Amino acid sequence: MQSAETNYQGVWGNRIGFGQRPALLVIDFLKAYTIEGAPLYATGVVDAVAQAPELIRAARDAGIPVIHTRILYLAENCADGGMWVKKSPVMKAMVEGNVLAEFCDEVQPEQGELVIVKQYASAFFGTSLASHLHAQGIDTVIMAGCSTSGCIRASAVDAVQYGFRPIVVRDCVGDRHPDPHNANLFDIDSKYGDVVLKEEAIAEIAKVKFGCPSRDETPTP
Repeated sequence: MQSAETNYQGVWGNRIGFGQRPALLVIDFLKAYTIEGAPLYATGVVDAVAQAPELIRAARDAGIPVIHTRILYLAENCADGGMWVKKSPVMKAMVEGNVLAEFCDEVQPEQGELVIVKQYASAFFGTSLASHLHAQGIDTVIMAGCSTSGCIRASAVDAVQYGFRPIVVRDCVGDRHPDPHNANLFDIDSKYGDVVLKEEAIAEIAKVKFGCPSRDETPTP
């Protein structure tokens, strides 16, 4: 049987590249995934959180928007989680006052940075994120966070459907097992966006003059 790479070659895998006006979207880096013994604990997320501060610092230094998301249920018995909470009742930990629903210390939002509260996997579903990005002329959404097979994948798919260039930073996303992590990165990179290493993302961020775009709009081949 052919490898996945050979089978996809020439069909999937075109590169879209970075656009002119990126934003960094830090998705659900919450303590539920990093406190050992918690049901959602994932060593892959622990590793991603350790890698993310350098990426976030580069975005802040460049003056590009840094946007954070968190899952938080506000209705009684997490009713605003709908069918997802019925399918995955472990998500009921995402309520105010539960330490598991708090941001990881290493990647806390800074004052003035937008925090999007969501109830489902995609950062775009049921939120104002797309409108906010369009209003600022953002064309590229650089993504870090967790989990790769869940909220990262869902957000990457929605990002391309809303007309943004999804860029997923491989070192800065994580999952609870390497198999779904790698499979979803392969699929995102093949069909929806570009998966890049942190060094490449930081190098591209360093080129940005936010508010004064200078990059050619032609996608990188």
